[in-house]
Amino acid sequence: MTISEKAAYLKGLMDGLELDTQKAEGKMIAAIVDLLEDVTKRLTAVEDTTIAISDELDEIEEDLDAIEDYIMDEDEDDDYEDDDYEDEDDYEEDFDDEGFDFGDEDTTIYEVECACGNVIDFDEETLERGSIVCDKCGETLEFTYDDEEEDG
Repeated sequence: MTISEKAAYLKGLMDGLELDTQKAEGKMIAAIVDLLEDVTKRLTAVEDTTIAISDELDEIEEDLDAIEDYIMDEDEDDDYEDDDYEDEDDYEEDFDDEGFDFGDEDTTIYEVECACGNVIDFDEETLERGSIVCDKCGETLEFTYDDEEEDG
């Protein structure tokens, strides 16, 4: 039996007893039954609203999943390619415009690929030293540092 059915049953019992609602006991029982009816109506409304909200949340979750799938598929298709940016500064500017913080903006990070295929990132200090050791194969990679900037 649902709560609504139980409240209706109690009202029927009260009506069947033909209580005198002019006396104290009858007034009290009638007030309790009225209260139960009101509580039942409100509870039913809350249950209906909860079901509607739950259905809406399920739809929103499905929409968000579809958006996430779309974004993830797009990210896989549009991975960063070296051809998209003429130099590293263009790449960093795209992210700086979006509010990303990469730390000290004056630090330039270089990268070199070892013969073993390992890509090593290093800063200007390492570049000035003239060499770096590959942490994968142990080979020493040597390079020259030219401090002149090209005008362009």
